Amino acid sequence: MNDIKTGSTAMILVPVCIAQFMAPFMLTAVGVALPSLGRDFQASAVQLGLVEQLYALSLAMTMLTFGRLGDIVGRRKVFLCGLAVFTALTFSLGFTQSIEMTMIQRFFQGIGAAMFLAGSLALVADAYPPEHRGRKIGIVSACTYAGLSMGPVIGGYVTSHFSWRSVFLMSAPLGLSATATCFWGMKETAQESSSERMDWQGSLAYGISVGLIMLGAAHIREVPLGPSIIAAGLMGLAFFLHMESRLESPLLDVSLLWGNRFFTMSCLAAMGNYAATFGITFLMSLYLQYAKGFSPRKAGLVLLVQPVMQVIASPVAGRLSDRFEPAKLATVGMLTSFTGLILAAVTINADTPLWILSLELILIGTGFGIFITPNSTAIMGSVERRRFGVASGMIGAMRTLGMAVSLTTVALVFSLFMGEAIITQTTLPVFLSSLRVGLAAFAVFCCLGVLLSISRGRHRLTDKNAL
Repeated sequence: MNDIKTGSTAMILVPVCIAQFMAPFMLTAVGVALPSLGRDFQASAVQLGLVEQLYALSLAMTMLTFGRLGDIVGRRKVFLCGLAVFTALTFSLGFTQSIEMTMIQRFFQGIGAAMFLAGSLALVADAYPPEHRGRKIGIVSACTYAGLSMGPVIGGYVTSHFSWRSVFLMSAPLGLSATATCFWGMKETAQESSSERMDWQGSLAYGISVGLIMLGAAHIREVPLGPSIIAAGLMGLAFFLHMESRLESPLLDVSLLWGNRFFTMSCLAAMGNYAATFGITFLMSLYLQYAKGFSPRKAGLVLLVQPVMQVIASPVAGRLSDRFEPAKLATVGMLTSFTGLILAAVTINADTPLWILSLELILIGTGFGIFITPNSTAIMGSVERRRFGVASGMIGAMRTLGMAVSLTTVALVFSLFMGEAIITQTTLPVFLSSLRVGLAAFAVFCCLGVLLSISRGRHRLTDKNAL
């Protein structure tokens, strides 16, 4: 049992759950507070966008690096350092005096988040035996979606009644509690890759490549600049994989991708699922406010249906994945999301009843919740313990790349159908057409994810995995 080596498993699960809640909470809660922050600092729209983008960018660039670093120097060390950096910057952001300092601190806050997120699932997988791993990963996943869904609600309330600074200041004690629990209650895991060297050149190549892809996605409407930047990022990733295949201690063991079909297909299925679902909230928010005439608050309440179903479904799916084949459960989840997306693409128009829209969001959210926990469990169970950090980092990397694909798809669809036109009653029919095309594209991503999920086959845990 891993419990003996890592101390009390509760002392692992508690800080991991807090960390998984804080990172997405800081993304969505700050997003709601941005207008108030912008008025105080007289910031431009571009600067406000960078406050969010730099946080997400640093997460994407460093996730795989810190996952690998945890395997070498110890996952608890990297996790604890990440909590300390994140908490310190969260507190500091409550006192920042300029938009420029806010952007800089948000970038490094994202690095802190990447440090603890990269190894979170590795810590859980290492602490619990395979027969209990799914339900624990389900709890962790539920905390992630709770942070995503509660961020806009709590962030909006706190900003309205106090100030945007309170969004950061109220989060710092949560970070302190996680840091204290980790420092005093969590023991270091076995460092089975301690003899290997860290591939910093590969980390740099990977970070720059992913950064270019994210930057290009943000400027996809600027032709040829945006597509050119994305192409450069993809070429960089190809160079990165070539470079890693020649190293003895690579950042990413390429043989894991080529030699472990189950692992590779599971990771690609995760990217397809995120690509299919991440842009839903943005599209539906526009639909509810422009086509239905809802206020932002009412639209937000309707959109809560999806993440709430994810919070409910994730722990249930985790328990089921301990009893049934996780890959098959993940496929069922993605098929459920696919059903919701297809229904939305076919039925959405200006007169669509709210109950139909809510049912579609329920299907999408439930499917996502059913998919993500078994799929993550399957990924962690398909590699040796010494590679848990890399596997955990890959899950985060696939999530980020899937999100980038989703947002890029939305931008492309609107660019092709609407150009620079503003959404008004006159352009509403064109907007609805582009909305349906976007939902159909998401359904295609989901369908590809289903095919990838089915094609991975079945994986049985070896004794080495179970130790």
